[in-house]
Amino acid sequence: MSDFFQNGVITTIPRLGKRSVEDMEDELLKLSKRRNMVLILPALYSEFKTDAMKNIVNELKNIKYLYRIVLGLDQAGEKEFMHVKEIMRDLPVKVDVIWNDGPRIMELKDELKKAGFQSTNIRGKGLNVWMMMGYILSDHNAYAIALHDCDIVNYSREIPARLFYPIVHPGFDFEFNKGYYARVSKKVHGRATRLFYTPLLKSLERIFGKSRYLDYMGSFRYALSGEFAFIRSLARGIRISPTWGLEVSTLSEVYHNTSKKRICQSEIMETYEHKHQDLGSEAGGGVSQMTKEIAETIFRIMSQSGVTFSNAKFNALLTTYYEEAQRAIAQYSVISEVNGLAYDRQEELAAILEFTNSLKAANEGFNEDPMGVPLLSAWTAVRSVLPHFTYRYNEAVRMDNE
Repeated sequence: MSDFFQNGVITTIPRLGKRSVEDMEDELLKLSKRRNMVLILPALYSEFKTDAMKNIVNELKNIKYLYRIVLGLDQAGEKEFMHVKEIMRDLPVKVDVIWNDGPRIMELKDELKKAGFQSTNIRGKGLNVWMMMGYILSDHNAYAIALHDCDIVNYSREIPARLFYPIVHPGFDFEFNKGYYARVSKKVHGRATRLFYTPLLKSLERIFGKSRYLDYMGSFRYALSGEFAFIRSLARGIRISPTWGLEVSTLSEVYHNTSKKRICQSEIMETYEHKHQDLGSEAGGGVSQMTKEIAETIFRIMSQSGVTFSNAKFNALLTTYYEEAQRAIAQYSVISEVNGLAYDRQEELAAILEFTNSLKAANEGFNEDPMGVPLLSAWTAVRSVLPHFTYRYNEAVRMDNE
């Protein structure tokens, strides 16, 4: 059971008491008569071969309050696409599968690129999420949209219930809900958050001073989680990163597009288990590449607010980050010891050394190209330039799904 302490500038909704997911779903079913809820799922075809995805599909079969499900399918040929359609057909709700590698969708992506919409050729989760958002935003009957990953080993239908509930309840006034949880098994996981993101935010505050933006970004208990929900009117104006900066860019866009009073975070499950990324290197993928792209995203967002990253400031940031990260290692060593969890201090030290290299690489990339990889445009911009695009997009998805 969590505590009820409220930290930071947004409302935190922990899992307290013994309310069952069935009770919450009964209320969501009543609320669904007025506020339609859509679940969007970014997936690779390879994930449909895993036990995790089989469990997710089985859990979704028991959800009755959803209006629609949209699944964005990456890395799939026609045979694989047909296979996924067959699997999703068993769900008790309308499911649209977006075949991102299909000829119709690829043609539409080419049109977006020719119209000047950048980053639409950078394949990955960010583009997949963006394409799903564009598709469902054209449905004026949709009220709320939630997203979660498809590699969650211990998935429960409590996840979408707790993501949707705060933003569809008529007695609340939330537009955005971020999911959080503990990443613990026999040891503490979540290196990118524990040893990079949080120490980096603390270091930025020490070097550049306190700011409302850093206070806000530091208020999330698991800022890098892939689970969140927002209402359709907010989602229309959101830009997102096609890189590993997806979560950070989404939080930043929400910050600029609504009031912090309308933002909350919810504990959506007690512990969360999914596939673990290798540490890798900043040039070769893995968690190191992820942290590099996260840092680049934060640098660019702060620079847009007038923050200057001089060499002297960055050198101070680098040494401060290393100090904060080592302090985090000491903290998690204690947490692990008290709770009887395995803890490899050398492995943790190796991680922060690699993350330090990621930070250096991010600074070099930022100095060489301050603009970096452009964010994927808000769908309101797409509709203003290509007024009939969403109609043809819907038609393409419909024809693929027939």
